[in-house]
Amino acid sequence: MADHKRCIECRTELLADDIAIHRKLVDRGASEFFCIDCLARKLGCTREDIERLIEYYRKTGVCSLFV
Repeated sequence: MADHKRCIECRTELLADDIAIHRKLVDRGASEFFCIDCLARKLGCTREDIERLIEYYRKTGVCSLFV
């Protein structure tokens, strides 16, 4: 069985974008991660704010985490 990463706050199974944005905004070398919803709460913003950042990084290609 695969070892799936889970959010350290709510235990939701993480997707690649969850891990990538946590690494981009919190700690590039992290081994534990927040899901987008928990990260938004911790940063005091909305899920939509973070989703816009993900889309920006993906479209512009300025960050290799979102290839």
